[in-house]
Amino acid sequence: MMSAMPSLVTPVMSPGSLNAAPQPTLPIDDDLLLRPWLPSDAAAVARAFQDRAIQLWHLRKADSEDETLEWIEQWRRGWESEAACHWAVVDAGGDRVLGRVSLQSIILAGGQAEISYWTTPESRGQGVCSRAVARVSSWALEEAGFNRLELGHSTVNFASCRIAEKAGFALEGVRRQALLHADGWHDMHLHARVHEA
Repeated sequence: MMSAMPSLVTPVMSPGSLNAAPQPTLPIDDDLLLRPWLPSDAAAVARAFQDRAIQLWHLRKADSEDETLEWIEQWRRGWESEAACHWAVVDAGGDRVLGRVSLQSIILAGGQAEISYWTTPESRGQGVCSRAVARVSSWALEEAGFNRLELGHSTVNFASCRIAEKAGFALEGVRRQALLHADGWHDMHLHARVHEA
Protein backbone atom coordinates (compact mmCIF):
# COMPACT_ATOMS: atom_id res chain seq x y z
CA MET A 1 0.00 0.00 0.00
CA MET A 2 1.42 3.37 -1.05
CA SER A 3 1.44 6.22 1.44
CA ALA A 4 0.46 9.74 0.43
CA MET A 5 3.28 11.90 -0.86
CA PRO A 6 4.19 14.60 1.67
CA SER A 7 3.37 18.15 0.68
CA LEU A 8 5.89 20.98 0.74
CA VAL A 9 3.21 23.58 1.41
CA THR A 10 0.35 23.88 3.87
CA PRO A 11 -3.07 23.70 2.17
CA VAL A 12 -4.73 27.10 1.90
CA MET A 13 -8.06 25.60 2.99
CA SER A 14 -8.47 22.24 4.68
CA PRO A 15 -11.40 19.83 4.22
CA GLY A 16 -14.27 21.06 6.33
CA SER A 17 -13.44 24.72 5.73
CA LEU A 18 -16.85 25.14 4.11
CA ASN A 19 -19.21 22.33 5.07
CA ALA A 20 -18.48 22.40 8.80
CA ALA A 21 -21.22 25.03 8.93
CA PRO A 22 -24.42 25.56 6.91
CA GLN A 23 -24.08 27.52 3.68
CA PRO A 24 -24.42 31.20 4.60
CA THR A 25 -27.08 33.60 3.42
CA LEU A 26 -25.41 36.82 2.28
CA PRO A 27 -27.36 40.11 2.32
CA ILE A 28 -26.58 42.86 -0.18
CA ASP A 29 -27.63 46.28 1.09
CA ASP A 30 -31.37 46.29 1.87
CA ASP A 31 -32.76 45.02 -1.41
CA LEU A 32 -30.96 41.78 -2.37
CA LEU A 33 -30.16 38.48 -0.73
CA LEU A 34 -27.97 35.54 -1.71
CA ARG A 35 -29.37 32.34 -0.25
CA PRO A 36 -29.02 28.59 -0.83
CA TRP A 37 -31.30 27.20 -3.52
CA LEU A 38 -34.65 25.68 -2.54
CA PRO A 39 -36.63 22.98 -4.36
CA SER A 40 -39.43 25.55 -4.73
CA ASP A 41 -37.11 27.59 -7.02
CA ALA A 42 -37.27 24.98 -9.80
CA ALA A 43 -40.01 26.75 -11.78
CA ALA A 44 -38.09 30.04 -11.72
CA VAL A 45 -34.91 28.33 -12.99
CA ALA A 46 -36.86 26.59 -15.76
CA ARG A 47 -38.31 29.95 -16.86
CA ALA A 48 -34.89 31.63 -16.77
CA PHE A 49 -33.36 28.98 -19.02
CA GLN A 50 -35.94 29.70 -21.73
CA ASP A 51 -34.21 33.07 -22.20
CA ARG A 52 -32.23 33.36 -25.43
CA ALA A 53 -29.29 35.17 -23.79
CA ILE A 54 -28.87 32.49 -21.12
CA GLN A 55 -29.00 29.81 -23.82
CA LEU A 56 -26.42 31.73 -25.86
CA TRP A 57 -23.78 31.82 -23.12
CA HIS A 58 -24.48 28.58 -21.26
CA LEU A 59 -23.87 25.02 -22.30
CA ARG A 60 -27.13 23.49 -21.06
CA LYS A 61 -30.83 24.03 -21.58
CA ALA A 62 -33.73 23.10 -19.34
CA ASP A 63 -36.47 20.99 -20.88
CA SER A 64 -38.65 20.73 -17.78
CA GLU A 65 -39.15 21.83 -14.21
CA ASP A 66 -38.25 18.29 -13.12
CA GLU A 67 -34.85 18.76 -14.75
CA THR A 68 -34.20 22.06 -12.97
CA LEU A 69 -35.24 20.44 -9.69
CA GLU A 70 -32.45 17.89 -10.27
CA TRP A 71 -30.02 20.77 -10.91
CA ILE A 72 -31.03 22.39 -7.63
CA GLU A 73 -30.43 19.14 -5.77
CA GLN A 74 -26.96 18.95 -7.35
CA TRP A 75 -26.29 22.58 -6.41
CA ARG A 76 -27.30 21.88 -2.81
CA ARG A 77 -25.01 18.83 -2.66
CA GLY A 78 -22.11 20.97 -3.90
CA TRP A 79 -21.84 22.66 -0.51
CA GLU A 80 -21.91 19.33 1.33
CA SER A 81 -19.10 17.92 -0.84
CA GLU A 82 -17.16 21.23 -0.91
CA ALA A 83 -17.00 20.98 -4.69
CA ALA A 84 -19.10 24.09 -5.33
CA CYS A 85 -21.17 26.82 -3.68
CA HIS A 86 -24.36 27.93 -5.44
CA TRP A 87 -26.56 30.84 -4.38
CA ALA A 88 -29.91 32.08 -5.61
CA VAL A 89 -29.94 35.85 -6.06
CA VAL A 90 -33.32 36.94 -4.72
CA ASP A 91 -35.16 40.06 -3.64
CA ALA A 92 -35.00 41.14 0.01
CA GLY A 93 -38.06 39.04 0.82
CA GLY A 94 -36.23 35.95 -0.40
CA ASP A 95 -38.96 34.79 -2.77
CA ARG A 96 -38.37 36.22 -6.26
CA VAL A 97 -35.41 34.63 -8.07
CA LEU A 98 -33.38 37.26 -9.94
CA GLY A 99 -30.35 35.15 -10.84
CA ARG A 100 -27.62 32.80 -9.72
CA VAL A 101 -23.99 33.14 -8.64
CA SER A 102 -21.71 30.17 -7.98
CA LEU A 103 -18.22 29.19 -6.97
CA GLN A 104 -17.30 26.06 -8.91
CA SER A 105 -14.29 23.82 -9.55
CA ILE A 106 -13.18 24.46 -5.99
CA ILE A 107 -9.63 23.41 -5.10
CA LEU A 108 -9.40 23.67 -1.33
CA ALA A 109 -5.67 22.96 -1.12
CA GLY A 110 -4.94 25.91 -3.42
CA GLY A 111 -7.79 28.09 -2.16
CA GLN A 112 -9.10 28.50 -5.70
CA ALA A 113 -12.49 28.54 -7.44
CA GLU A 114 -14.21 29.70 -10.61
CA ILE A 115 -17.12 32.11 -10.35
CA SER A 116 -20.11 31.99 -12.68
CA TYR A 117 -23.45 33.78 -12.84
CA TRP A 118 -26.63 34.61 -14.74
CA THR A 119 -29.61 36.89 -14.23
CA THR A 120 -33.20 36.77 -15.40
CA PRO A 121 -34.10 39.10 -18.29
CA GLU A 122 -36.17 41.40 -16.08
CA SER A 123 -33.27 41.81 -13.61
CA ARG A 124 -30.66 42.98 -16.10
CA GLY A 125 -29.31 46.51 -16.32
CA GLN A 126 -29.94 47.20 -12.61
CA GLY A 127 -26.58 46.17 -11.13
CA VAL A 128 -27.99 42.95 -9.68
CA CYS A 129 -25.38 40.65 -11.18
CA SER A 130 -22.30 42.80 -10.53
CA ARG A 131 -23.37 43.33 -6.90
CA ALA A 132 -23.98 39.60 -6.40
CA VAL A 133 -20.61 38.68 -7.91
CA ALA A 134 -18.84 41.30 -5.78
CA ARG A 135 -20.58 40.08 -2.61
CA VAL A 136 -19.74 36.40 -3.15
CA SER A 137 -16.17 37.34 -4.06
CA SER A 138 -15.72 39.39 -0.91
CA TRP A 139 -17.15 36.57 1.21
CA ALA A 140 -14.87 34.00 -0.47
CA LEU A 141 -11.65 36.03 -0.25
CA GLU A 142 -12.16 37.84 3.05
CA GLU A 143 -14.21 35.41 5.12
CA ALA A 144 -14.06 31.87 3.72
CA GLY A 145 -10.30 31.74 3.13
CA PHE A 146 -10.00 31.50 -0.67
CA ASN A 147 -6.87 32.97 -2.24
CA ARG A 148 -7.87 33.26 -5.93
CA LEU A 149 -11.13 33.42 -7.88
CA GLU A 150 -11.19 33.11 -11.66
CA LEU A 151 -13.92 34.37 -13.97
CA GLY A 152 -14.13 33.33 -17.62
CA HIS A 153 -16.46 34.51 -20.38
CA SER A 154 -16.56 34.63 -24.16
CA THR A 155 -14.63 37.58 -25.55
CA VAL A 156 -17.81 38.68 -27.35
CA ASN A 157 -19.93 38.59 -24.18
CA PHE A 158 -19.47 42.29 -23.48
CA ALA A 159 -22.05 42.42 -20.66
CA SER A 160 -20.18 39.71 -18.76
CA CYS A 161 -16.92 41.59 -19.23
CA ARG A 162 -18.49 44.72 -17.68
CA ILE A 163 -19.69 42.66 -14.70
CA ALA A 164 -16.19 41.25 -14.18
CA GLU A 165 -14.68 44.75 -14.22
CA LYS A 166 -17.30 46.20 -11.86
CA ALA A 167 -16.73 43.33 -9.41
CA GLY A 168 -12.97 43.95 -9.31
CA PHE A 169 -11.77 41.08 -11.52
CA ALA A 170 -8.63 42.09 -13.43
CA LEU A 171 -8.29 40.88 -17.02
CA GLU A 172 -5.33 38.50 -17.21
CA GLY A 173 -5.50 37.32 -20.80
CA VAL A 174 -7.29 35.40 -23.54
CA ARG A 175 -7.67 31.63 -23.69
CA ARG A 176 -7.97 30.86 -27.41
CA GLN A 177 -10.74 28.48 -28.54
CA ALA A 178 -11.25 27.52 -24.92
CA LEU A 179 -14.97 26.74 -24.87
CA LEU A 180 -17.35 25.18 -27.36
CA HIS A 181 -20.72 26.93 -27.42
CA ALA A 182 -23.73 25.97 -29.54
CA ASP A 183 -22.51 28.34 -32.27
CA GLY A 184 -18.90 27.11 -32.27
CA TRP A 185 -15.60 27.70 -30.49
CA HIS A 186 -15.17 30.85 -28.44
CA ASP A 187 -12.05 32.60 -27.23
CA MET A 188 -12.43 33.29 -23.52
CA HIS A 189 -11.34 36.21 -21.40
CA LEU A 190 -9.69 35.15 -18.15
CA HIS A 191 -10.26 37.54 -15.25
CA ALA A 192 -9.16 36.97 -11.66
CA ARG A 193 -9.43 38.46 -8.22
CA VAL A 194 -7.01 37.48 -5.44
CA HIS A 195 -6.88 37.85 -1.69
CA GLU A 196 -5.21 41.08 -0.72
CA ALA A 197 -3.08 40.58 2.40
